[in-house]
Amino acid sequence: MYEFAPAAQLRDVTMRDGLQLTGKMLSTERKLEIIRALVDLGVPELEIGSMARGDKVPPMANTLDVIGELTAEELSQCWVWVATPRHVEKAAAAGARNFQYCFSASDSHNQANIGRTTEDSLAAMPAAIDIARSVGGAIELCIATSFTCPFEGAVPADRVIAIADDERTTGATDIVIADTLGQAVPTQVASLIGRVAAETPSRRIVFHGHDTWGLGVANTLAAISAGATLVDGSLGGLGGCPFAPGASGNTSSEEILFATRPNWFTPGTLTALVDISEKLLTELGEPMRSKTVQGARSEASAFEWVL
Repeated sequence: MYEFAPAAQLRDVTMRDGLQLTGKMLSTERKLEIIRALVDLGVPELEIGSMARGDKVPPMANTLDVIGELTAEELSQCWVWVATPRHVEKAAAAGARNFQYCFSASDSHNQANIGRTTEDSLAAMPAAIDIARSVGGAIELCIATSFTCPFEGAVPADRVIAIADDERTTGATDIVIADTLGQAVPTQVASLIGRVAAETPSRRIVFHGHDTWGLGVANTLAAISAGATLVDGSLGGLGGCPFAPGASGNTSSEEILFATRPNWFTPGTLTALVDISEKLLTELGEPMRSKTVQGARSEASAFEWVL
């Protein structure tokens, strides 16, 4: 099956980063249907929503309802985006136990996205960690704009390393390095992920990429080779940040799986994913960006991965 080595797991982020730029809402029931279908297919982890204000990011408005309908077992595989201790508190009260505490390496994007400075977000992180621990949960340090900022340009790697080494992040189980705008190149990704692995506290390393400049899969593979063991993707390449001009869709989950070939991913699994993805994007009125889905619909019938 040509499994990519070293191995890494996929986290599908369709229900959060995938949906947040769409103009249409998905009902709680429809979100639950997709989440459970992905879990049943073998997707190891998912991002299921955000505690961002519903008036600012309408597709996330029913996140607490989604959390409340999932079982504790299902929630053990699911992550919720948070940006403040209060977010953690509210998500935990609904039943969430895995929290992605996110802020930007660049002040300008953090102000646009969260309404505070990077230092303010860092200062609040210990309280968020304490709340997560009080419910037996896990919390990630997620650093957006780790490579470039839409307002400030290139972000120095030393800035990201300094945040990762800040003692106020102690207690985070994972660190997420995000190419928010999809402007990084593979050597750049490998360099930063390698530095995170060598120079910062021992944590699971997660890479979150976008395919704006067509390097989503290449950057993901570079991140895995450099030490990332969890990588983010979205069905059909859906997604983008509403507060980052120039950011387009996430790296496609189908493309990441086709490239990495985990042992649970088979031609039959791809067939089911394509069905879920195509129906969802049609429902949302969004274009299909995944080359893997397009290839699976080709006429090269002798290839086992063609539907």
